[in-house]
Amino acid sequence: MKQLSHWKTLALALLVAAPLTAGCGKTVGETIDDTTITTRVKTAMLNDPQVGGLKIDVDTFKGVVTLSGAVKSQAEHDQALALARRTSGVTEVKDALQITPQQ
Repeated sequence: MKQLSHWKTLALALLVAAPLTAGCGKTVGETIDDTTITTRVKTAMLNDPQVGGLKIDVDTFKGVVTLSGAVKSQAEHDQALALARRTSGVTEVKDALQITPQQ
């Protein structure tokens, strides 16, 4: 099998990576960082007994985390925000959570 030159390999890598950055306005590194942040926030919520992590959506864009979904109480709401804010890599937390008490 023929080996590719360094320049051909670099050009191929750029061609493969270009669509990943063009669609959402983020670089591949930013996409990976945001995915890592989302995973960290979601894991923290799932591990906290005060937070119903399965009902909270976590979206991250360039380090800004948006929490949405339903929580049962103000205490759960506040804890979810606190967990997100304490997560490494988070630069800001946007709150779109709805408090819907269970009946």
